[in-house]
Amino acid sequence: MFKKGLLILLAFVISASAFAAKNENSIQVKGSDTMVNLAQAWAEKYMENSPGELIAVTGGGSGTGFSSLISGTCNIAMSSRSIKEKEIALAKQKGIDPNEIKVALDGLAVVVNPSNLIDKLTVDQLAAIFTGRIMNWKEIGGKDEKIVILSREVNSGTHVYFKEHVIRKNNPNSKEEFAPSALMLSSSQAIADEVAGNPAAIGYYGMGYISLKQKPVAVAKDEKSEYIKPLIENVLDGKYPISRPLFLYTNGTPEGLTKKFLDFTLSREGQGIVLATDFVPVKK
Repeated sequence: MFKKGLLILLAFVISASAFAAKNENSIQVKGSDTMVNLAQAWAEKYMENSPGELIAVTGGGSGTGFSSLISGTCNIAMSSRSIKEKEIALAKQKGIDPNEIKVALDGLAVVVNPSNLIDKLTVDQLAAIFTGRIMNWKEIGGKDEKIVILSREVNSGTHVYFKEHVIRKNNPNSKEEFAPSALMLSSSQAIADEVAGNPAAIGYYGMGYISLKQKPVAVAKDEKSEYIKPLIENVLDGKYPISRPLFLYTNGTPEGLTKKFLDFTLSREGQGIVLATDFVPVKK
């Protein structure tokens, strides 16, 4: 019985690490939750155009995408951040050569409940809120309510980006962290749902998740700068302070179905889907 179980486990490990080689008509895309809706839209249209080929898309965060690429359990990793040096080093140890393709741009929206009086904030105010230095909405002109801080979990590229560019203000020497009271949620949709139902909450996510149930605030670099809303045109022209590129990563130069799918994402039709899902195209 033990020997049989061991053989089954061994077969599973081999299958998991070599799945891509066994099925040329199927690929796995994993990673960034910010990009899940976009990648699913790409996959649906691609499969509609190419019957018989399967593109499977799952989230879990940018870190999960890189882990899957490094372990050989996906063909394409989605990420809302650049790969880290330590991830590159681990990939090299495993014989993986991460290849980066920029496929879209995204504005990170900071959102509050529609009943909240606040509709604009500076980057300094955001940093103070998310580190816990500002704890009540009345401190910045809102109601007398304790602020409920919502964040993506640490495995998320969105979490990393927000910490580095807002909380630490692009200072590589800063050690600032999210407030201990911050609620770490597993997905952008979870943040959207919590903000919709909690008048005291504030959170952030890719602007593709904005709905009428949340109110995005305008953001200014400082008190002397213009407050800019998270809109496609403001991301495209570089005015919106919290924006970033979105990436797909492959192991080396893409081939076969992986290359065909990547070519589609950067095609006129693929970039049209980027726009339709409220992200910003990298190609016209």
